Amino acid sequence: MKFSFKAKNVAGQVREGLIEAMNKDVAAKIIEKNGYVPISITEDTSVNIFGKQFAKILNGVSQKELMVFFRQLSTLVEARISVVLALQTISEQSENQYMQIILNEVGNDVKDGTSLSDALGKHEDIFSPLIVSMVRAGEVSGNLRQSLEFVAQSIQKNYILTSKIKSALYYPGFVLFFATLVGFLVVTFILPKITLMIKDLDVAIPWYTSILINFGSFMENHWIVVLFIMITFVLGFWYYVRTKEGQLQWQLIVLKIPVVGKMLQNIYITRFAENLSTLLVSGIPVVRSLTIVADVIGNHVYKTMILKAAQDVKVGGSMSSSFLQVREMPLIVAQMIRIGEESGTLPQVLNSVAVFYNQEVETTTKNMTALMEPLMIVLLGIGVAILVIGVLMPIYNVAGQL
Repeated sequence: MKFSFKAKNVAGQVREGLIEAMNKDVAAKIIEKNGYVPISITEDTSVNIFGKQFAKILNGVSQKELMVFFRQLSTLVEARISVVLALQTISEQSENQYMQIILNEVGNDVKDGTSLSDALGKHEDIFSPLIVSMVRAGEVSGNLRQSLEFVAQSIQKNYILTSKIKSALYYPGFVLFFATLVGFLVVTFILPKITLMIKDLDVAIPWYTSILINFGSFMENHWIVVLFIMITFVLGFWYYVRTKEGQLQWQLIVLKIPVVGKMLQNIYITRFAENLSTLLVSGIPVVRSLTIVADVIGNHVYKTMILKAAQDVKVGGSMSSSFLQVREMPLIVAQMIRIGEESGTLPQVLNSVAVFYNQEVETTTKNMTALMEPLMIVLLGIGVAILVIGVLMPIYNVAGQL
């Protein structure tokens, strides 16, 4: 980070300027090393804000980097190294410029007397309420190292779960995109060339061949308009699902899609059970834990359901009774939660639920990936069959009559 400084030399001459350093103490040492006595040193926020935003756009912070950070911090705290020094050490080793800036700011806040949880809470774009609450629980209980390890484990589980979502949905999306692209190119540029031969023969053709010829001619003459409509539809859909109302509607629709909806339901239940179990083990009250999990669940339907459960628990009800009233939560999960509530082993029960549904997600993901290849082969076969029956067969029949 950069600091504006004012200093004087032995002759009493005053000098002003900018200096780059890890913190104010380092900046002061650099100034003294150059033969000057610091008068004032202040952080140059104008430069930092621009540099911070630029670094954020350029780098960002991935879940994997967060996981590594908390594991390193946990190890250094266990070695009885102060939090400030630990943050400085990790910052110097980080290759992510944005992460360095954030850790320096967090370290400076902690050095000025702010708690680590409050310092992390100032950067909501990186440290979620789940992370901040778990760190705060560790500070209150006096077991910060264990809480940091819990945070690292929680991030790792969420990272693995997110990777499964991507592998399950991105691959079909990737295949569908290129299938659509190839299909568009075929009917626009290849089909009209093939059907031109049939037109030149000037003979009677089947109705389905006539449809293909007209469709190919239309695409050849108006493909720019069709492409524009397709792109407009995709951009409009992308913009709509980014709005609050559109996101809600899309999340409702996705949950009703066969196979995909069931897989996403298992993912949300896994995320709910894992995070809630971790928070409860950390000593955070049930109502607060449910509120935090609702914010990180990633689906408005489940968020509303979990917040309703938190409200019921707050007024004296039970979590399981609330979940028994909604169809999005499987009956077996609600019953297991009831057992955990009655036996006082809710964190352990939730962990078992998370393990079970995590295995279900893995199985579904593997099955979806395995089914994609034969499905694409079938679709390709249908496309080839349409071309053979509608285009090549009439040409062959006419040629046989000559």
